[in-house]
Amino acid sequence: MMSLDFRFSSPVEVLDLPILRDHKVHVSVKRDDLIHPFISGNKWRKLKYILTQAHEGRKSTLVTFGGAWSNHLLATACAGAKFGFKTHGFVRGEPVQNPVLAMCRLYGMELQFVDRTSYRDKKKLFNENFHVRDAVYIGEGGFSSSALQGCAEIVQELPQKYDHIFVASGTGTTVAGLAAGVLQKNLATRVHSVPVLKGGDFLKNDVQTLGIDPEKITFHTDYHFGGYAKYTPELLAFVKDFVQRTGMMIEPTYTGKAFYALLDLVQQDYFAPDDHLLIVHTGGLTGFLGMFEKF
Repeated sequence: MMSLDFRFSSPVEVLDLPILRDHKVHVSVKRDDLIHPFISGNKWRKLKYILTQAHEGRKSTLVTFGGAWSNHLLATACAGAKFGFKTHGFVRGEPVQNPVLAMCRLYGMELQFVDRTSYRDKKKLFNENFHVRDAVYIGEGGFSSSALQGCAEIVQELPQKYDHIFVASGTGTTVAGLAAGVLQKNLATRVHSVPVLKGGDFLKNDVQTLGIDPEKITFHTDYHFGGYAKYTPELLAFVKDFVQRTGMMIEPTYTGKAFYALLDLVQQDYFAPDDHLLIVHTGGLTGFLGMFEKF
């Protein structure tokens, strides 16, 4: 197995839009989408220390879980190929073919489709098919305390202090990591989560499971646009306009909802004049592969 080289980083860019100038709010973007084409954004942050532990434990195989369009499956497949691990992905639902799964296979991932009932007990699937001596279990979306450690490093990399930090949330790992990073540096920064699933209050339990007090995070639960991977014409129009105005690619499942929420709150004067905001671009742009016809 090759040695691990973790020299991946991302820049911070200033976002310049008329609405921000009008409301005298400063917004910067942590471009984690630029870390790597396929191990990008929070997916890399979540995998970094899991890979370190797998390497130190001389594990040969990374085993993880996801839906048919999972960015996490693709990131794990690519990371396995790059760092010398075999990879196995349990895919929720009936067998299908799509570009994301094709790329997973191209990177060498063995895919195993499982029915939705069986998929709920992921530990059982792992234990029935793998031995802990050889394989490492990676939760869906990379959810783990090791992933939190990687996400906390986002705060360590920032060039200045911010009044607010925003991020889209699926499992809560990234926002928990940001809150941990803020606590480690003893900052007054308020961390904000934009849940992309309907009923996003469940994320409070997720972050608490990772040892973070959910009261340290503000959850904006009204920007899910119908639920996970759901969208409306309004959201699609926003994404298209944003990309054309900024040259920065976002997508409707995660980042589109986060940027929409932030700018909507700016419009409502949620922030004080001269507040400095940061939004983390978490990548996941391969989600566009299944919906180009919408644009």
